[in-house]
This record gives sequence, structure tokens and C-alpha cells, in this order.
Amino acid sequence: MRKFTTLDLAAYFNAGRGNEPVAGRAPWHPELHRFMAQLPGGEQTFWGVPFALGPAEGGKCWLLLGLGGESLTVPVQGEANYRVFAHFADSSHDPEGRGQPAGVNIGLVLRPGEHLADYVLVYEDGSEHRQAIRRRFEVNEARVSWGQLAFQARAHIVDAPLPMRGPYGRNQWGYYQTAALQGAYGGAARYWLYALPNPHPEKRLKAVRLEASGAGRLAVAGITLYHGREHPLRHRRLEAMQVTLPPEDAAPLDNIEIGIDLGIVARREVPPSFNGDTWLQAQPQGWGEERKPEEPVSRFLTAVTASADATLKVAGHEVDLHDVYDEGVAESHDGKARVELLTPRKTWLHVTVEDASTGLPSPARVHFRAPDGRYLPPYGHRHEVNDNWFEDYGGDLRLGSTQYAYVDGRFQVELPVGEVYVELSKGFEYRPLRQKLLIEPGQRELKLRLERPLNLRREGWVTADTHVHFLSPETAVLEAQGEGLNLVNLLASQWGDLFTNVGDISGNAAGASRNDTIVWVGTENRQHLLGHISLLGTKGAPVFPMCASGASESYLGDPTWMSMGEWADLCREREGIVIAPHFPNPLCEIVADIILGKVDGAEIRDFGVPVLDTYATTEWYRFLNLGYRLAAVGGTDKMSAGMPVGGVRTYAHLGDEEFTFANWGKAVRAGRTFTTSGPILSLQVEGHTMGDEIRLPAGGGTLEVAAQARSMQPFHELQVVVNGQVVAREVAEKGTGATSLRTKVRLERSSWVAARCLSQLKVWHVWPIHVAAHTSPVYVNVGGQEMFSPSDATYMLTLLDGGLAWLDTLSIAADAERQARARSVFETAREALHRRLHAHGHAHAH
Repeated sequence: MRKFTTLDLAAYFNAGRGNEPVAGRAPWHPELHRFMAQLPGGEQTFWGVPFALGPAEGGKCWLLLGLGGESLTVPVQGEANYRVFAHFADSSHDPEGRGQPAGVNIGLVLRPGEHLADYVLVYEDGSEHRQAIRRRFEVNEARVSWGQLAFQARAHIVDAPLPMRGPYGRNQWGYYQTAALQGAYGGAARYWLYALPNPHPEKRLKAVRLEASGAGRLAVAGITLYHGREHPLRHRRLEAMQVTLPPEDAAPLDNIEIGIDLGIVARREVPPSFNGDTWLQAQPQGWGEERKPEEPVSRFLTAVTASADATLKVAGHEVDLHDVYDEGVAESHDGKARVELLTPRKTWLHVTVEDASTGLPSPARVHFRAPDGRYLPPYGHRHEVNDNWFEDYGGDLRLGSTQYAYVDGRFQVELPVGEVYVELSKGFEYRPLRQKLLIEPGQRELKLRLERPLNLRREGWVTADTHVHFLSPETAVLEAQGEGLNLVNLLASQWGDLFTNVGDISGNAAGASRNDTIVWVGTENRQHLLGHISLLGTKGAPVFPMCASGASESYLGDPTWMSMGEWADLCREREGIVIAPHFPNPLCEIVADIILGKVDGAEIRDFGVPVLDTYATTEWYRFLNLGYRLAAVGGTDKMSAGMPVGGVRTYAHLGDEEFTFANWGKAVRAGRTFTTSGPILSLQVEGHTMGDEIRLPAGGGTLEVAAQARSMQPFHELQVVVNGQVVAREVAEKGTGATSLRTKVRLERSSWVAARCLSQLKVWHVWPIHVAAHTSPVYVNVGGQEMFSPSDATYMLTLLDGGLAWLDTLSIAADAERQARARSVFETAREALHRRLHAHGHAHAH
């Protein structure tokens, strides 16, 4: 059965697009008329309804009512359930501004409900049905301001999804993040579509009579008879549907053509392949799943809001949605494709995440999943998380293919009735929860419990992320608490001509800090070649300028305002902590700053491969082997919703000290730390722990070393390293959540001892990383001798020479005095290292 019959109104059109006076009056308000030339003409389809409109240019194209109270009759043959009108009204504003408030712009509807016309259905048996056409009800003005939509008519431009990831035009990024475009607003004029119901569909129509009231002007551009059962402009709520195509139609999702006549295809996706039983047992849990490359598909999900009479067309196959809504599944007209309604029954739930150890609501990271693999976000969170750089910071996270929402312990979510899967995660000390739920019809409450097998806070440890960008302090608190973090170092910085978080700098703990969670806005001061340095916890005025020496850290042509060493000194003066972020790169001046004792810790987070002797780790070992004591800290460099705050974090031991930033900094300076992407490490060397120094007489001695690792994620090896060499290991080939080892180590020279562990399992950040951890060392001094490595010293001297060469050739000097101060950092460090080389019987050419 055909759905539509378009009426040809060409013989009845009495007006064109001009504004020449008719019966002594111009048809349209002059400010409105200038937008009307853009109204479409010819064969058009609006919201799935076809119309035969008049010409877009030249000639008469509208049936104009209201200039003289006229009545026009349009013959209609046959039966129809609705008559759909494309029409519009003139402005309610007086062209001279009489009788209306001053300064009211055109587009504000001043007389809503004004009776402009009657549309009368005339039946062959002589009976009639009259429908009043009122301003802002059945019709609206051709151009309206925001907030002035019609109550019973739709603007002709359809609402549409926007591709969140683009492409987008200039200045459009923010709008596209809404993922939805409302068609009613914009610069051009609009037709308004009104579906006039036929109260007697069993009667045959003879005509439609259009009677103007004389109160104002309106124009009819097109009339279409609709033969469907339901209102063509009233849509059902958004529903998820699964589309199955024949194998020969398999293609990348973006290449599969999909459309609908009486509705909107809002989303389409290929969720991760999902088997509930397998997923419940898979490891690791709580940290995402691998994102698979896009492949041709013949089955995918789509979300549709439509009239029940809509027809969905996919890859050339047509499916009537009435059968899908009524039966839950339907085949295409040709029998080759299939569409299934996935979760038609739903219920809103108030959810509480409870800490099993306290019985109190607990912030956490949550993921709900339908049996079809679809992510079901809590209210207030995106269906598709934008994990691009500097684009989305609304308490959402995407790890690989898995999307999460941060919740404060109590939240609302609409879930389908029946089976639903949930995953909860909260840092490294809570056991991740994966569970299959059975949601009952009408259920309103849901309680989820997180168990905490480990509680290092009770043992005097606090957790911190040393390196976070872009979050607001309040969101940083939410995400920190959802990840079991105590301290977030939120770093303001400069990126070319973009400055971030500068307005959040207070010189103290952020006002959002609460409940054993501190957010402190420091700075990451950056130069593209000399290096980056993080200034944490500075009090009072920030250390500016934050960046120097040009793109992409500062702006094009910026001079070398000051060295990293100068930034570090200013931070120390303001009671801050100096960290080498994403150690060691950019690798240049950080060498001088470590030699001169200006750096408190280095971010060791290079866990991207299934070994621990990575570039970052071995570079750190060079400094340790030269006798420079540098604490290992963990930070994420979070710059997107693809990086979990605290995904690599610092554990620092405060003991009985109160948790304050100052005491945390003191623990970092003392080296009482370990860096981790999951495992919890402990290290004892003859009763001494991380950061401690053991003194032995000349000739050395044998020391007992005890190391332990515990983890919510399985790991496979625990190691003890001395001066960068593995001296003992405990291997769990099938993986374990806890292990320990004891060994005796003979040391005849000054050394350092550390513990580290590694899993072969990956977790998903912006990039995949392995579950791993590394302690700061215990230092052993034998006979008062310092540690020294001539080869590493020579390597460092080469880097110092490189920094001086850059300053003398390519850097833009701010002025002679500043340039001399920058050079002096390198020169002082070089001289200090030269002296040590000579003291150990080695010479190095200047």
C-alpha cells in the first residue's frame, strides 16, 4: 500500500516569492520577506513526507490566504487518515512597530493562538470537519527565534544526528559534540508541517476548503495525503535495533547506506563482540578491552526514532517498522535482511555503589552492557565517549573499546528489563566487579557492592597522580575518588596560544578538595628541546612563563625566557615539588637539573611492552648508577577521556604523618615511593625500606632482601634488581594475585636495590600498557664511597654539550642576561660531572 498522495496545487497558487502589494498591501513583513527566497521548491521530502511544491524561482508558488478573508477550495479524491500541510504564517510584528514592545526582534511570536484560518475537510456525503489554524499551534511564522517552536507542527528541516568526530566546519566543533541538530532554527525561513487528522477515515473526501479568518496572512506551499495508520510526524522513543544483512552486503559500517522515511536514524555502531559467560571470567577486569580494527560487517546496531509506519531502508533492503514494533522482529520486503528490536522494555533505576567494608556509598567507575554488547551509560554520561585530545572532560572514560562513567556512589540509569551486565572498578585496592544482573519490570532500586581486599591508606600510604591536564578541579575530585586516588596534581600549561587550567591556579589546595582527596593545581613548564618539568604544589604566585622557546610548547617565535633549572628553583622557593614528567623525554636539560639536585622525582611509567628494561627505566638507572637519588613516581599525563586518572600512580608512604600536600612532598623527596599500573609492592632490605640508606664498612657485606607484590590483576613475575641487574625473581607462569620472595645479596661496592613486577596482561589507556610496578631504591653505601659510572657520565656530558650547542645556535635569546643564566645551568652541571670523572680517575675533553 502506498503511503502518500501528493496534490498538485499549481492551478491554485496565487502568489510568488516577491513582496509586491496585493490588494494594496504587501503580503509579508519586510524583515521576514528577505529570508523567504531560500524556501525550497519543486519535488521535496520533509520528515519523510513528499510534497509537490511550486517552483523555487519565478512564477507563483504559494496559495496565499489572509489578504481579504478569501476562501479557496482544492478538490481531493479518495481516502486518507491525515492531510499534511506545508505552510507558514507572516510575522505577528507590525512593520511600523505599533502596538508592540520596543526592541522586540522579528521571530518572537507576539500573538500565539491567533486564529488565522480554518482548514475544512469536505466529504462526498456533504458533511464537513473544520480545523482551526492558529499561530504557533498548527502553523508558525516563517522564521522564529529560539524558544518559539510550534506546538503542533514541525519545521520542515528535519532534526538530524551530527558526527561527533567530524568533519565539522569552522567554529562548529562544540555544536557537533551535542551529536544532534535541531532543524527548526537558523538563518533561513521554514515551512511548518501540520498533519491534520481525518476523524472519519471511512468516508471519501471530496475537497479541502481553506478559509482565511482575516486576522493575518499565511501561505500553503503543499498538501499531501497520508494513508498510513499513525500520525506521520509523531515519533516513538529512540529504540535500539539490530540489523542483519545477507553476507554479500557486508561492508565497513560507514559504507552501508541506511535511511528512513518517517523518522531519524540517530546512531549506528558495531559494539564489541560479546559473550556474557566468557566476559565474566576474562582477565584483566576493570581496565578495558582491546579495540578491534574496523572490518566489513553484515550485522550492526542502529538507534531509530520514528513513526510506527516508517520504512527503514538498509543497503537497498526495505523493512516496515510497524512489524518490528509489533512483533519484535521483521524481515525486509525481499526476505534477505532482518531487523530486530533489542530492548523494548526498560525501567529507571536509582543505583547505589556500596563499599562493602564501610557500608557507605562509594564513588566508582561503572560500565553497563546489554546482552548485544551495547554500552548503557548512566544518566548524565555520553553514549559515545569522545577520547580525542582536549575534547571531552565530563566524567567519562574510554579504555580500548570499553566505555565507562564516573559516578559519585549514587546515580540513575535506564536499563532494559532482563539480563544486563555490569562492571565496576575503583583503583588498585578494590576488586573489580563483573556481574550479570536480572532487571525486573518496574524495579526502581539497585545496589552494587565493591570489596576492598587491600587498604594501604591504613598502612600510611597515599596515592597520587603527578600529571593530569584539562579537568576541572571538581571533576578531578570525582574521577580521583572513583579511582581510589588521594591526590591529583592538575597541571596548568601553555600549548602554543592555548592556556589551560590557568584560571584554576590558587596557590593552595583547590576548593573542591574534600574527603581525603586533594586537588592541587600546579604547572607543567615546557620547552620543546630543553625539556618539560612539573612544578607541583607551589604556593602563592605560579611560576610563569609556563612555556618558552617556541612551538609547540609556547607560541611561534617565543624566546628562551628561562631554563628549566630556574623554574625548578622558583618552585622550591614556593615550597613545591619538582618532577621530571614522562621521563626522560624531551631529554636534554633534565640531565643538568638532576646533577644539580633540582629534581625530586621522575615519572617512570614506560610499561608499554612486556619487559621492564625499557628506555625510560634504563635511563633512570643511569642516574641511579651515577649516585643521583631520584624517586620513582607515577603519573598519567592525562589529556583526554582515553586516559584514566591514576592509571599509573604514585604510592608514597607518610606513615603516621597527616595527609597534607607538604607531607606527601616530603615522602617523595625521601624516596618512600613506588610507581604502579596496578600491583602493590613492598621492599625490605635488612629491615630498611624505600628511600632509606644502609651503611656498610669497606668490603661490603651480605644483605637479606624481601619483596612482596599484591594485585587485583594477575601478574607473572616479581624481581629484585641491584644496580639495574636482576638478582632474584619469582615467576608465576599462569599469573597470580600475590607472591613474595626472599634472597640474600652480596654487595662489595655502593649500590641500590629495588623491586619490580610485571604482568603479561595489558590494560587499556590511550595506548595499551602492561600491569607493572617499580619501587624507588633502598641505597647501600659501602665504605663511604659514592656510586659512579664513567660510561654513563660520558653519556650525560654529551647531552649537556648538546644543550649548550642548541642555546648557542637555534634558540631565540630573550636577552644576553637571560641567555647567560640558561647557559650557566649546563655549564655548572658539566663542571660538576667533570670533577667527579677526574675524581674517579677519568678524563673527558671539554
